[in-house]
Parts: sequence; C-alpha cells; structure tokens
Amino acid sequence: MNESAPVAIGGLNAFAPPNRGTFVRLVHVSVPQEQRGPIVHVLSENDVTYVVLNDDGDSLLLEFPLPADASGEMLDALHDAGLDEDAYTVVGTVETATTPTIETLMDRYAGTYDPLPLPELRSKARDLSRDPLSYVGLVFLAAVIAAAGLLVESPAVVVGSMVIAPFVGPVLTASVGVVSGDGAMVRESVRLQVVGLIVAILGAALFAAFVRVLNFVPPSLTITTIDLVSSRAAPSFLTIAVGIAAGAAAAFGMTTKGPTSLIGVMIAAALVPAAAVVGIALVWERPVVAAGSLVVVTATFLAINAAVYTTLRLLGYRRSRVAWGSNSEGLPSLGATPRRSAIGLALALVVVAATVGAAYGTYQQATFEREANRAVEDVLSQPAYADLSLVTVRSGYAGPVLGRGKTTVTVVVQAPRGQSYAGFAQTIRERIVARTGRDPAVRVRFVGVQHAGET
Repeated sequence: MNESAPVAIGGLNAFAPPNRGTFVRLVHVSVPQEQRGPIVHVLSENDVTYVVLNDDGDSLLLEFPLPADASGEMLDALHDAGLDEDAYTVVGTVETATTPTIETLMDRYAGTYDPLPLPELRSKARDLSRDPLSYVGLVFLAAVIAAAGLLVESPAVVVGSMVIAPFVGPVLTASVGVVSGDGAMVRESVRLQVVGLIVAILGAALFAAFVRVLNFVPPSLTITTIDLVSSRAAPSFLTIAVGIAAGAAAAFGMTTKGPTSLIGVMIAAALVPAAAVVGIALVWERPVVAAGSLVVVTATFLAINAAVYTTLRLLGYRRSRVAWGSNSEGLPSLGATPRRSAIGLALALVVVAATVGAAYGTYQQATFEREANRAVEDVLSQPAYADLSLVTVRSGYAGPVLGRGKTTVTVVVQAPRGQSYAGFAQTIRERIVARTGRDPAVRVRFVGVQHAGET
C-alpha cells in the first residue's frame, strides 16, 4: 500500500506519492547567503523541491533530489545563476525520492538524454581504474587465455579472454583526462595502455613457447592456417572500423548512468586477440605475421582512443586544455620536474611513433589488399575460370617489417568436383605482381561443390 510522506519545501510541509524504480540523484550544495536568492529562484523555477539542512548565517546547505538525466542541466543552471564551480557540491545516487514535484520532473526528463556532468564522468572513469598489480595480472591472464583459444581454434575461449581483460579503464580515462584537463590522469592512462600491450604480447608469447617446446601443439604447425590467427595477421578497414565503433560506444556508454562492463568486453575484443597473435607469431618465427598483428593492435588502440575523445567532444565536453604539471583539482602540484618532463616527452614520442608507424603500415596494407582483390577478380573473369566462385581473399601483411618473411595471399574458391585448374595460383600471382609491384606467395584452396536443379 502506497502512503504519502511529508517533505520540507523551503520550510513548508507537503504530501506527494512516492516515486520508485527510477535513477535519482541526491544533490547537496553549499550556497553563500548573498547567492541564496538567485539559487532558490532557479530551483523553484524548475520545479525542484529542496530542503535547507543547515543555515549558519554565512552559507546554507541545500539538499534536493533530481532525475539522473536532469542533474547536469540543473547544475549548469545553478552555475549560471552565480554558484561557484568550486562550491561544495556532492551528488549521490538514491533508490527513490518522494517530493511534490518529483513525478513532474521524471515525466519531463523521461525521454531526455543528458550526459553525466564532468565531475560525475571523472568519478565514473576513476571507478574503472585498477591498481597496477591487478591490471597487469589480468592482462597477462587474458593474453594467455586468448593464445590458448587461438591455438585450439576455439572462439568461445577467445571470447572468455575478452571478459577479463581490463583495457577499458585506461582507454576511457585517457580521453576523460584530456577533456577535463587532468594531465596526471592522461599520463597514467597512456602508460597503462603501453604497459598493457607489452604485457599482453609477452604473456601470449610465454604461453605459446611453453606449449610448443613441450609439444602440446605440433612445432611444425603453420599458424596462418588457423582462421582466428590469419584474420588478425594484417590491418584492414574493417578492423579499424571495429575499433572506432567500439571507442564511440564506450564513450557514449561512459556518459550515461548505466554500467560499462559490456562495453569493456567490446574494447577487449578489438585488442586482446590481436595482441595474442603477435606473441604467437614471435614464437613461431613469423615476423610478417607478428608485424601485421602489431600494426593491427596499435592502430586499433589509436582508433579507439580517437573515437572516445571525439565522441566526448561531440557530446559537449569542451574543456580540453590539459594541466600537465598539476592534477587540476586544487591539490598540491608536484611541478614539472626534469624526471616528469622526461617521462612526458618519452610518452609523447611513443604515441607519435606508434601513430605514424600504424598509419603508414595500415595505408600500405589497405592499398595492397585492394589491388590484390582486384587482381583475383580479373583472373576469375577469364572464360577459363567461369566455373569457379570466389569465397574469400585474405592478404597477409604487406607493410614494413624487419627480418625475413614474405607476404602471403590466400584465395579460397568453390570449384566443381573432379576438375583441375593447373596454374591458377601462378596466374593470380602474376596478376598481383603486375598490379602491386610486389611478389607475394599465393595459396589457393579449392572447396568442392556439387550442383543440382540450378538454372
């Protein structure tokens, strides 16, 4: 049975039906006496019920509930009315609120999307952060699980590795640090991303070496024959598109009141398997595959970060001047010591080098992949191959790489049973050479097919 409850509205009592089952923010704000009139006017004008918790003559402490989607707009209105942005303000979450106007506010903001205020966004971002030991440990274990799933060709195991990988924290806090002007948050996030990538590759490599030396998998295994590996052996437009979409979704979800756990899985899905492929390829001494996968994971990292930052900017988070020498919260600054400056410069150089390298490798790969696809189409358009149907064309990494290795193009076609197509692979290879100027290895796999009753 629902019962009404008394509330204080500027010193008056009123009754209203309780509201249940909706996200509600409970705001406490300290208002100087000289700003009391404008602040109270804003609250009353917007149908916000408030109570005065304390009035010492110099300031008063106000408390009022709001729908979650109204908190950002209301705080902005209070600041426009003269409330100092550094004024004592606490925003909490409560299960329900009962005031004469809460239902009116709920109805008003029921269909409204209002991004979290910047302080709440920063707080939510910090909640995603882990201590360095647990972060490194989970990344290492996620890479081991991903490597095992790749080697046994088990997508389910690979997906399991994505669930525990904690990459979403550093990825999101980097952009939140930029839009909030927190240089310390940005530096720490970039450092954790770089450390996470190194740990993931190392974990996958150690596990791959262990299973190969002890013959748990055949040492002669050709890892590029594993579809889960070969699909991550070179960057492509689709892999970058996945990273951009994952980053945009992560940023959008970060600014809402909901959880971000599923978004973290999507971020990890774009990063962990590719990092594991790098480690496996290093153990199997396949430098082209290792280089291609490294470009994949690096380009994906950059795409995700760029997408997160761009989405936050589009959603209205405008403060982009980063206070590199302080934490931008009024706490004592450590200053720009030579050591901190050197670390910042090193991180900047790493980011620039990774960006340039990934962009160049991705461009070369995209160009080669496009021309290789056209070459295969040219060959299949010849009358001698009219009975063949193209299934897939998969191009290995064609960008810069140190050490030995050769780009491989794998072509899968459907062919009538019992027919032979001698020289088909060589014909494709010659056409690719003519189009790209490169001399790749070409593999053709024929998939038998029978037809009956077709026109």
